Amino acid sequence: MSTHNKLLLYKQILKPVWTYGIQLWGCAKPRNINVIQRFQNRVLRNLVGAPWYVRNADLHRDLRMDMVTAEVKRFARKHEERLLHHNNVEAIQLLDKGELTRRLKRTKPFELV
Repeated sequence: MSTHNKLLLYKQILKPVWTYGIQLWGCAKPRNINVIQRFQNRVLRNLVGAPWYVRNADLHRDLRMDMVTAEVKRFARKHEERLLHHNNVEAIQLLDKGELTRRLKRTKPFELV
């Protein structure tokens, strides 16, 4: 198969699996996001048959694929735009960035943008 067809299969079959619910698990610890990034690196490397010494950044640049953190930000931005134009008042209140007292270092979905 050609590289174009392999990338097309990746984008239509594998990528929707890990992007499902990305707006929520984007707030996860960096360790958990790195697991998905390693999966993406491994799949892209196997698709094109790249040797071990090719940098992951070069691989992503050449294939025009975004890193997982960039995808998280893009999906979070799209999710926020949808919430801004939603009819339900309670959905709009999810974007409330009021004063929150936090005892834990958890990130909120609106902080991903």
